[in-house]
Amino acid sequence: MRRRDLDGCPIAGALQMLGDKWTMLILRDLATGPRRTMELHSNLDPISSRTLVGRLRDMEKDKLLVRINYGGNPPHIEYSLTERGFLLLPLLDALREAGQALGCNECRDRKRRRGQYCAICPNNLEAPQPKPISPPLRSPQRERDDSIVLL
Repeated sequence: MRRRDLDGCPIAGALQMLGDKWTMLILRDLATGPRRTMELHSNLDPISSRTLVGRLRDMEKDKLLVRINYGGNPPHIEYSLTERGFLLLPLLDALREAGQALGCNECRDRKRRRGQYCAICPNNLEAPQPKPISPPLRSPQRERDDSIVLL
């Protein structure tokens, strides 16, 4: 964990740790569980790979997340939040509420653009729609063939 040497204020130190907009968005995507690098990259469009990896490394140094290398070819690396990282999740709720109150965006805007709400959006808690009951699938039956094959 790096000490923050600004003016000594905890708010200034926390803001320096949060860095930029990508840190909170990475936290948002990791809030529901571990993610691979490419999952994060695809959810955080238009972040560059270099920026994403840099933010992940900084967050790992700050003990906000843990990097798990499962090895293999191609490499299988997952990131998940630590207890320190989970401490920041209430900030995400506050930012969402502030963004809605200020008229920045609505959750439905994301669903319209991306096809789904973000993982921690309260709109994901809606009751699932019942699936229509369909008859069981039958394998197609061949017509009976009574012919004799001579070899």
